[in-house]
Amino acid sequence: MKFAAFSGVFMEHSIQEAMQLTKQLGMDGIEIAVREHHLSSAISQPRINEIKALSESLNLEIPVLATYTGGFSTASDIECKHTFEEFQRLLDIANQLGASMVRVSPGGPNAFMAQDYHYAKAAYWLNRCAEEAKAHQIDIIMEIHNQSLIETVESSLRLLDLIAYDNIGLIHDAGNMYITDTDYGRDSVLKLGKHLFHVHVKDELRVREVGAPGTFTNVTHRGEEIFLQCRLGEGGVDHKPLFEALLETGYAGWVTLECHAPFPAFERLAHDFQFVKKLMSPS
Repeated sequence: MKFAAFSGVFMEHSIQEAMQLTKQLGMDGIEIAVREHHLSSAISQPRINEIKALSESLNLEIPVLATYTGGFSTASDIECKHTFEEFQRLLDIANQLGASMVRVSPGGPNAFMAQDYHYAKAAYWLNRCAEEAKAHQIDIIMEIHNQSLIETVESSLRLLDLIAYDNIGLIHDAGNMYITDTDYGRDSVLKLGKHLFHVHVKDELRVREVGAPGTFTNVTHRGEEIFLQCRLGEGGVDHKPLFEALLETGYAGWVTLECHAPFPAFERLAHDFQFVKKLMSPS
């Protein structure tokens, strides 16, 4: 396994500072959030060149462009066309930066509310994205995420059944799956099988009140719930079965740490990286 930091954790820093801090943490790469001021589809060529040169000088890989594009399932046809055009631009940027994966969202609503037409529309545009990405030798990854069509392993595989290309797969995110209240342990890894392309790691905790730093609300099958963003081991997500399953299945891909708990960015990522190393060490 290789480990990356999510640049979205370092939004208080420039992308250059985020890359340098990731290197100081001892990680292998950085997953760049496609969000200003780190990167966007409108990024200039000199900035692309600068990021590429810095990644090479630091010997820091850029495995993923974590875009926030997509949302096809509930968008209009015109919006989908514009989104697809933006995606094409992001593929070119990914190529230049040496990223082998680009994140795309299928859209919502929550899987338990979704209708067949939501999946059909998302699949139509994702097939087009996958065809375009294949020509660039890039994989598309979709994050198993609360409040989306792919909240669970089952709903994720339902969507993949409608897609004709093998260069589109899933991001396992135990933190998101905890929010959804679905299995995120060994069985989830085994069921995803060849469709598991990438892993995100963060911790969350169900709480009773909103307002404290790091709290947020989310709609689940239980209704509106409140959660607290935590460092690994301080929330409700047990990552041990996940990492045991990754080791058992010989997973050799990337794991991105994306803790958003209310602590300084470097401090919380350092904590989580050490926690993961302990999880993976022989007991």
